[in-house]
Amino acid sequence: MRMIDLIAKKRDNKSLTAQEFDFIAQAAAKGTVPDYQLSAFLMACFLNPLSDKETALLTKAMAYSGGRLDFSDIKLPKTDKHSTGGVGDGISLALAPLVACMGVAVPMMSGRGLGHTGGTLDKLESMKNFEVRVPAKLIRRQIQKLGVCMFGQTQDLAPADKKLYSLRDATSTVESRPLIVASILSKKYAEGVTSLLMDVKYGSGAFMQKLPDSRKLARALVNTAKSLGLKCRALITYMDQPLGRAVGNGNEMLQSIRILKGEKDLAPDFYELLLETAAHMLVISGKQKDTAKARKLLEEKISNGEAAAKMREMIKWQGASPLAIDEPEKYFKPAKLKAVFTAPQNGYVAHIDAKLTGQASVLLGAGRNRMEDSIDYGAGIWLHKKGGNGVKKGDIVATLYASDKERLNAGLDLFAKAVTFSKAKPKPYKIIKEIIK
Repeated sequence: MRMIDLIAKKRDNKSLTAQEFDFIAQAAAKGTVPDYQLSAFLMACFLNPLSDKETALLTKAMAYSGGRLDFSDIKLPKTDKHSTGGVGDGISLALAPLVACMGVAVPMMSGRGLGHTGGTLDKLESMKNFEVRVPAKLIRRQIQKLGVCMFGQTQDLAPADKKLYSLRDATSTVESRPLIVASILSKKYAEGVTSLLMDVKYGSGAFMQKLPDSRKLARALVNTAKSLGLKCRALITYMDQPLGRAVGNGNEMLQSIRILKGEKDLAPDFYELLLETAAHMLVISGKQKDTAKARKLLEEKISNGEAAAKMREMIKWQGASPLAIDEPEKYFKPAKLKAVFTAPQNGYVAHIDAKLTGQASVLLGAGRNRMEDSIDYGAGIWLHKKGGNGVKKGDIVATLYASDKERLNAGLDLFAKAVTFSKAKPKPYKIIKEIIK
């Protein structure tokens, strides 16, 4: 089999077989064909999109390009969640331990932030000594004993995706929906889970800003996951404004811990999405029959302290101090410099643009524009007011944190452009727009 023949076949809009996708995935993983041929293949796929069947075949081939996690002897449902990313979307931090409280195994592989969107691994690493580079053997042991582990992609899990992902970014083929689906699901399929909940965002802070595009991606993800034997559904959720009150790594860890400790009124939109996501995960895993009952049980796990206790155990297992749960304000201190953004008039916060807020947090030092950029874990934004909240002139809308005065001023200037005010109260927005099964 020759790579040049497969490129030509896809160039001519012909379907590839399972064996041909296996060849391509192995070649990407092992480096047996040059990058320029893999790039040509990706462009052929961009110009002649993969069919649903081809997408599933490529996904499976990429998942099997390396090792897979095997939890078959663990007699619990195995489930995970993937979000397409946004601003303030630290749901996974609270979600994984919460769902694990219900007798469900949650091996959650996550990524890092890039651009205006945050990354779960960066947020976890705002805890000193928290280890996200967990070998497969230790992931398995932790799932056996604890039921939850949050970790980064290992060298052996879906290595073909690492290569193809980097080439997609360099060849302007990122927007290809089938390639997006294959990239996301190959990693999740390699985790060894039996069910998967997708959180597909739409709005200014989302990867796909228009609702119809997000809907198409959600449907493609669900259909492909099901064709691979995974139970799956997708929530299409709002990301035109930031989620919750916290933006930034330490900030978002602090918020998640406080909510798991029972402060449900701290960030009602975050709490609502947390419960709904967890409830749907329990239903698709087979642990519960309906989301209404699942929600009640989950709220009990929060109110009786079990959810926070599970997070404490996970933190201890992965090398950080469990005191981060007991005294979070001491462990997640903001950066040394701060500035406040105040309301210029009486009325209401009409809107806080998610993308501009995310970009402002990057300027503050909370994110990265290049993967090699360093992160200031104490930098970020705390939103005292959200869209729809009433304000009086001079009220603090947000506090911004940075370790450098120049960064602080740049972040404040941009954040000021993200917020608009109105005299009339704006209409409320729904966090969950649609559910796709």
